[in-house]
Amino acid sequence: MIFAPGALGGSVRVPGDKSISHRALMLAASSLQPVPITNLNPGRDVAATCEGLRSLGAAIAWNGDDAVVTGARLRDPGGTIDCMNSGSTARMLMGLCTGANLRAHFDGDSSLRGRPMEPVAAQLRAFGARIETTVGKLPADVVGTPEPQTRNFILLSPSAQIKTALLLAGAFGRVPITIRGDKGSRDHTERLLRYWDADIACDRELIELRSPPQTFKPLDVAGDFSAAAFFIVAATVTPGSSVRIQNVGVNPTRTGLLDALQAMGAHIRVENQREQSGEPIADIIVESMRLRAVSIGPDIALRAIDEIPVLAVAAAFAEGETRITGVRDLRNKESDRVAAIVRLLGAAGISVQTLPDGIAIAGGTPKTRGAAIETHGDHRTAMAAAALAAGAGELHIDDGAAVNVSFPGFHETWGRAQSAA
Repeated sequence: MIFAPGALGGSVRVPGDKSISHRALMLAASSLQPVPITNLNPGRDVAATCEGLRSLGAAIAWNGDDAVVTGARLRDPGGTIDCMNSGSTARMLMGLCTGANLRAHFDGDSSLRGRPMEPVAAQLRAFGARIETTVGKLPADVVGTPEPQTRNFILLSPSAQIKTALLLAGAFGRVPITIRGDKGSRDHTERLLRYWDADIACDRELIELRSPPQTFKPLDVAGDFSAAAFFIVAATVTPGSSVRIQNVGVNPTRTGLLDALQAMGAHIRVENQREQSGEPIADIIVESMRLRAVSIGPDIALRAIDEIPVLAVAAAFAEGETRITGVRDLRNKESDRVAAIVRLLGAAGISVQTLPDGIAIAGGTPKTRGAAIETHGDHRTAMAAAALAAGAGELHIDDGAAVNVSFPGFHETWGRAQSAA
């Protein structure tokens, strides 16, 4: 697959938010009445969640990017829950099975088998589940519990997936729980619970779920900010760009990238702000602008954890050295994303220094000269390569299909944006 240089223009729409889609499908599976959900993310990760829920007895009828979910009475799956490449599916469905008192065997592809599962397993064991992992990873066996033990939890590190696993355990077990130590990780689960009339109170330090969802109104999923990020950065670093990305989720627990780019001097406007199904959404307008280096600490990094590869692309074009800290978990994503950033920017002549808890990028004038990049099947590396190529020159990647994890149709959307400039 070849990405070409060139400015971006026109209006862009991105798929539904992947994080919200996972959570909406799982929570809707607790409803005995049909729950309409529109604009679901069409990628492979969400498909893994859908198939996992079907194996547990949920009925999910798809029509394009929309679905109707009916939970019925969930049951033990007849075989393995194949989470494919989706860590969200594995960790959060473990929480659902824990609270719903189900027995399940979890597995995934070779990439997912390399990612840690013990942190979520340990907290769900405190809830009362019996969980056996394979040296802390998949495959794993989960035996849920009808009698929760601990109902007060302290997160050992801020993790939206572990937090959600515990909230799903509480919701499906129909028991109140409290969670401390969150520190502001993405709050889509809490917003969904509130939107569907659960009794929940939360801030950056404490979450109290007092009752499960009561009323399942139709849900319209916001556009995926993580998908929009590649267009935002490419338009910023590529001279002559001016692009509008429509109907994007701008949940403040997800928009650390905007804060970082604006500190670097980017020309970004957020317009038409409104609420949709409990989430803030807006149109994001971006024009090209020269950037300056900044230091990005753990607070912003936590709210931009999925966007760090493309934020690194922006840093490659910034004058000076950009330091990003608080990103140790990047080594345990779909690939080692710290190593991926080093490879990607190195192909454009940009030096990246790895730090104990981050990276330091010596910005300059990236030039790719037709370099080739191994994505290791990581969708975010593949799309970050497109953003780099837009401003630095032609770039080849080994796996154009990797984008289908979260953004089927990315190549066509990208091509239209470049043609519109």
